[in-house]
Formats: sequence, C-alpha cells, structure tokens
Amino acid sequence: MDVVVTGGRGSSGRWIVDRLAGPHDVTVLDRRLPDDGGHPAVGYRALDLTDAGSVFDALTAIDPDAVVHWAAIPVAGNHPGVDLFQNNTLAAHNVLSAAGRVGADVVQGSSDGAYGFFFAEETPVPDELPITEQHALRPEDDYGLSKVVTEEIGKTIARRDDVSVASIRPSWIQIPGEYPCRAEEYVDDLAAGAGNYWSYVDVRDVVDLVEAALTGEVSGHEAFNCVGPDNALGRPLVELMREQYGTVPDDCTVEGDDAAYSTAKATELLGWEPTRSWREAADENVAVPTV
Repeated sequence: MDVVVTGGRGSSGRWIVDRLAGPHDVTVLDRRLPDDGGHPAVGYRALDLTDAGSVFDALTAIDPDAVVHWAAIPVAGNHPGVDLFQNNTLAAHNVLSAAGRVGADVVQGSSDGAYGFFFAEETPVPDELPITEQHALRPEDDYGLSKVVTEEIGKTIARRDDVSVASIRPSWIQIPGEYPCRAEEYVDDLAAGAGNYWSYVDVRDVVDLVEAALTGEVSGHEAFNCVGPDNALGRPLVELMREQYGTVPDDCTVEGDDAAYSTAKATELLGWEPTRSWREAADENVAVPTV
C-alpha cells in the first residue's frame, strides 16, 4: 500500500512512520526535509500543508492508497488561539480534500480535546462513564474546536468522495520510558490530571490503532477513542471522581481503575485493544524512531 503521512517527523508521528515503513511504501510530507536523510525506507517531500495548491500537487503526484494526516499544533496554550485554529483546520481541509480527490482513504489525528473537557474554564463531569464516541462534543477552546471541525471535514470528504475517514481521538500520548503521567507532581496532585479524568495512552497503542484503521474495514467516517487500559493513578475511577468532583454521572458503569473513555468501538470494528499500561511502559527502555 502507498501511504502518505503528514506530521511524520513529530513526537508521535515518527512512531507511526517507523511502523508503516517496510510493510508499506511511505512518503512523509513535512515543512522541512530531515538533515540526516531520515528513515532509509521513507520518501520525503517538503511543503506547507496550509498551502492548498502544494498539497494537491503532492498528493496527485504520489497518488497514494491512503493518507495518515497526523500534522497539527497538538495542544492549546503554546500559540495564539486563532493561529492554532487556522493551522489545524486549514491543513486538514487541504489534506483531506486532496486525499478524497485521488480516492485515498484517510486516518487522521483528532483528540479527546474534541469533547471539551480538559481546556474548559471549569471541567464538567461527563454525561457518562465510560465516555463513548457518542458523547456530545462541547469544546470551549480553539484546540478542541479545531478537532471538531477536522472531524466534520472528514465526514464531508467521506460523503463527497466515497472514501473512508477514521478520526483517532488519543488522550495524552505517552512515550515509553518517559511517561509524565507518572511524574511525582502529577501523581501527588489529584487536580493535575482531572481535566481528562487521569487518562493517557502509550504511543505504541496509538500506532496499533492507526494501523488497524488503515487495514481494517471503515465505512464513511468513524471516530475512535484511543486511551490506555486503565487510569494513570491506578485507583478506582469512581473514587477519584467523587474525591475531585464530588459526584459521578448517573450513567456510570466503570469498574476499578478503568480508564474514563470506552474503547469498545475500536475493539468491535477494528479488533484493537490497548495493551500497554503505565505499570510496565513507564520504565521501558525503547529507542525513539529516527525519521
């Protein structure tokens, strides 16, 4: 399969590229070419994803079978909100529009930020626990709003061009051996992780889901939660919610130290389940891919 990956040189994108290169012919689209030549099995093209003409030219020339759109400003607070929103939505529109025109299926990086929990002025208690993909999206910030819009773009392209679009919603991606969700200042301060209900996901589980969405059967547009198998504190989630928020939703079926987000949809449609817990992965020594 010929696969284009945007954002393939980023902190999580490089893990996607490293997995896909070899089994697939991979081309990375990035603002800059790697100084050291990059991954030996990967092609590179330098361009600005917010330039519609450049994106369309590149994708029509490559004519890929699939596109993994992973490029974005990944978090609120580091850029002016209008710049973040413009970058993320314009890049998504350009990449997905061009992918649709060449008949390429798409897997794109969304976020649990689309739900609107983490960056809300006052974190709300969710309508349900665990949180499913059907939960309302109510962002108050530019980052979360940009992810809602990119998912809407995915729905449009899937309808218009009859391609599949899978939107992956990770929650705070962790790199093996680093795991800031297990840092002392996080573990000892309940409020530190309350904005996403102490959720996290190992980057390798994210890659597994991206690969499953690429090779599985996705019809139209589908969104998938992507979180670890448990919460980052290893305590009963209901206990954490009551301690931090004083309540739990009426619709609450979580047990023990479960994660706050349900991944049942990805299991049912793609056969994916998260397998890396902080209990092992936080101290693993795994080389970061070079791309």
